[in-house]
Amino acid sequence: MGERARWTAAAMLLALAAATASAQDHRQRLPQDEVIYFLLPDRLANGDRSNDTGGIPGGRLDHGFDPTDAGFYQGGDLAGLIQQLDYIQGLGATAIWVAPIFKNKPVQGEPGREFSGAHGYWATDLTRVDPHFGENTDMAALVEAAHARGMKVYMDIVANHTADVIRYRECPGNDCAYRSRADYPFTRRGGVDGEVINDGFDGTNFERLTRPDYAYTPYVPEGEETVKVPAWLNDPIYYHNRGDTTFRNESSTDGDFAGLDDLMTEHPRVIQGMIEIFGDWIDRYKVDGFRIDTAKHVNPEFWQAFVPAMLERAQANGIPNFHIFGEVYDTDPAQLARYTRVDRYPTVLDFGFQSTVTEIVARDAAPDTLARLFSTDVLYEGGEAAALALPTFLGNHDMGRIGNFILTSKPGISDEELLARTMLAHAFLMFSRGVPTIYYGDEQGFTGDGGYGGARQTLFPTQVATYADDRIIGGAQPPYSTQAPLYQAISEMARLRAADPRLRRGLQTVRFAAEAPGLFAVTRRIEGEPGETLIVYNTSTAEISANIEVDAASTAWSSSRGDCPSAATAPASVRVTVPALDFILCRSE
Repeated sequence: MGERARWTAAAMLLALAAATASAQDHRQRLPQDEVIYFLLPDRLANGDRSNDTGGIPGGRLDHGFDPTDAGFYQGGDLAGLIQQLDYIQGLGATAIWVAPIFKNKPVQGEPGREFSGAHGYWATDLTRVDPHFGENTDMAALVEAAHARGMKVYMDIVANHTADVIRYRECPGNDCAYRSRADYPFTRRGGVDGEVINDGFDGTNFERLTRPDYAYTPYVPEGEETVKVPAWLNDPIYYHNRGDTTFRNESSTDGDFAGLDDLMTEHPRVIQGMIEIFGDWIDRYKVDGFRIDTAKHVNPEFWQAFVPAMLERAQANGIPNFHIFGEVYDTDPAQLARYTRVDRYPTVLDFGFQSTVTEIVARDAAPDTLARLFSTDVLYEGGEAAALALPTFLGNHDMGRIGNFILTSKPGISDEELLARTMLAHAFLMFSRGVPTIYYGDEQGFTGDGGYGGARQTLFPTQVATYADDRIIGGAQPPYSTQAPLYQAISEMARLRAADPRLRRGLQTVRFAAEAPGLFAVTRRIEGEPGETLIVYNTSTAEISANIEVDAASTAWSSSRGDCPSAATAPASVRVTVPALDFILCRSE
């Protein structure tokens, strides 16, 4: 065997050993050790064209498949996701967050405003995979394949609502306004002066709640009486039936979300039913975490029962670091933290981080706004240490992509500056405290039109005109290109993050925050261990040199990225130079 052959064989053995070790220890990794890749299975890859219509006969308004319409199924599935695990892992992702895979109502909406359930948030059967995405066996195969690589799988689940099946006789246009508990109490039909019903119901003795027609007259249309699974989900008594939410006050938890059937999550049967349903997915597939949709639209008592039950179920399945994070769509860190203290969520998606970094990178806000955000980490249950597990992100399927936010704010921006600002945003994401969550397609430079549905491009070739005309950051590449500039930049950032435990587990100290576009510096260190890692970002369009405060014991330095000094300039001070719209990583020992 020649020298090159021996080297290649040795490298292969080392890679195999590393992969085996990674597969064996993925459950021991803490949530903050991960890099999450969030994807919609319908938009990632089409691995099985035979399921494009979900086996449903008829036209697009029956099965929901129309690859020319952004609002309809495009053909992606779990088989395609499995085929692209190399691509996702090559990016540096260690955990996959998959948008809901449950069987959905294929199409809903009034005539002329139809939309498909391609996103997965309109469930009818919470026990099986949507046929557009495959079968339950495909879900099992996905988890097995990911775990074999040392990757985790997070399911996206919904407990707030099910598909829009229940109708109200008073509103044939399916446009019922919200009716409050004070004006339409549970114990009267149609208002405070109406017929006495549910006599003696006091909000806790649910055996006395037998009629659901206190606010409206709900009914299930003919032919849909048994469409939901488990069967108890078909009974209107387990829903609020008060009309559409205004997203304010009590309607935020008791109203229908754009017509979706709002579950009565205070009802003991609903609480136990949801624990049974989602606990079973842990039992069957040994998934590693849940992202929970519409968390702010459910009463705290539900989460106080549900979350501990899921963590207990995970522990029983040998999953000690089961990652649960809720979607609380609010940029106020005090509101976000409330859900960790009152609702008892382990953590929530960090919408405050998303908003602040967008303002800095896209709209030239001062970096000190990020310092103020990080100063509120003490509000979370568990304080600054708990903030390490907050999933951070730059955009998503509801709001749009970071590239679009930059383009909207700077429509005349050059290709070079657009790429630089997008890379800088990802640097904030990858090296700040929290769990970086990459939105699929950002690594290919997707921008999109923003807003709901405008950032759900397919990674495979598209037939949707509004997707095909998008500006691509870094230039268009073939599908799943590993040479795309952002793919390569993100994968390198992920490598740096994986190589330095401080960038994953280290508490963060803000060292400098400019009051205009300029430098933002933080250090991260692990308590009880020597040394720190310094990250300095430059949000301005000019190179900047400055002295940055560090620990007095940090005298010798080395570079992980960029031009770092080899020694402190003076005790507790280092001088750095950071190019425009760039960053450096420096390590002290």
